Amino acid sequence: MNRLLSRATRRAARTHVRHVGVVAPAAADGLVARVYAQLEHDFGMFAPPVVVHSAAPALLAACWTMLRETLLARGRADRAAKERVAVAVSLANTCPYCVDVHGAALHALSADRGAGRAGRGGDVRDARVRDVERWVRGASSHPGKAEPELLGVALTFHYLNRVVNVFLTESPFPAGTPDRLRGSLRSLVGQMLHRQVRRSLPPGASLELLPDAAPLPADLAWAAGSPHVGGALARAAAAFEEAGRRWVPERVRELLLTDLARQDGEDGQDGGGGGPGRAWAGEAAAALPAAERAAGRLALLTARASYQVLPVDVRAYRDTAEDDAAVVGMVAWAAFTAARRSAARLGGAPAAGR
Repeated sequence: MNRLLSRATRRAARTHVRHVGVVAPAAADGLVARVYAQLEHDFGMFAPPVVVHSAAPALLAACWTMLRETLLARGRADRAAKERVAVAVSLANTCPYCVDVHGAALHALSADRGAGRAGRGGDVRDARVRDVERWVRGASSHPGKAEPELLGVALTFHYLNRVVNVFLTESPFPAGTPDRLRGSLRSLVGQMLHRQVRRSLPPGASLELLPDAAPLPADLAWAAGSPHVGGALARAAAAFEEAGRRWVPERVRELLLTDLARQDGEDGQDGGGGGPGRAWAGEAAAALPAAERAAGRLALLTARASYQVLPVDVRAYRDTAEDDAAVVGMVAWAAFTAARRSAARLGGAPAAGR
C-alpha cells in the first residue's frame, strides 16, 4: 500500500465530501470496515468517491465491488485501456474530479512508454465526449464486440461521475488551481500512483462482500462473458434496486424511469438535461405531490445532468430525508439507473425498466 497516498486521502475525504458524513476508519466496523480494508489495500487510497457511500454500507460495498472488478482486477483488457474509458466517460459527463484522478492514473501508465505513446495514452485531451464507444470497442480483443470489462468500466464511471458531481468538490486539487497547472499536478499524482496502477489484482476478491444475485438482469447481459464483472454488476444492481425501494418514493421512481425512456436513442451521456438551464427538472417534478418534488428534482438532475446539481437541491431533499443513508440512497439509485441505461446502449442490450 502507498501509505503516504492513503494518509493523504484519509484527510481528503473529510474535506472533499459535501452534504453527508463519512464514517471514519477508526469508527468503522462490520461491512464498512471490510470494504475500507480492501479499498486501501487494493486501490492504495481512501478514495472519497467510494467512501462517500459509507452511511449506506450495502451501497458502499456495491460501489467498491463495481470499481474493483471492472477497473482494477486483471482480465483481457489492460489497465491503460480501462483508464482511457474512465477518462472519456468522465469528460462526457462533465466530471472534472474523475478526469483529474484518472488522468493522473493514465499518465502513470504511459510515463514509461516513450514520448510518442505517452502522448496518446496519457493526455486526457485525447478523449472527447463522443469517444466513449470508440474507446470501448476499439480496445476490444474481439473486433466489433465490446469487452465486458470495458463496458463495465463505462457503467461504473457513468455511475461514479454522477455521485461525485453531487457529493464531492469539483477537483481533488486545491480550489482555484489554474487550468494551466492541472497537467503538472496530474503528472505529480501519476508519479505517486506509478507502482499502484501496475499491480495485478486477482479477479473476484470483492464478490464476497455482497450476496449472490444471479442471474444478471437482461440489460446487463453483456457482462456475462466475464464472471467477475458479471458477478459484481449483478450484486450491485440488486443493492441499488433495494435502495430505490427503501429510500425513493414510488412516484419518483416512476417519474425518472419514464423520463429516461424518453431519452433512449440519444447519445446516452450525462449532460443532456433539458438545455443550459435547470428549469426542466423542476417542471417535470411539478407533477409530483409537494412533499416529493425535491426528491424528484434531485433524482432527475442526478440522472440526466449531474453537473447541474447545486447545494440547494441537496438541502431541499435533506429537509424531507430521514438521514444521510437516505440521501446517499436516493442519489445512488438515480445514478445507477441512468448508468445502466448508458451501458446498455453501448452493449446493444435492451434498457432496464420502461
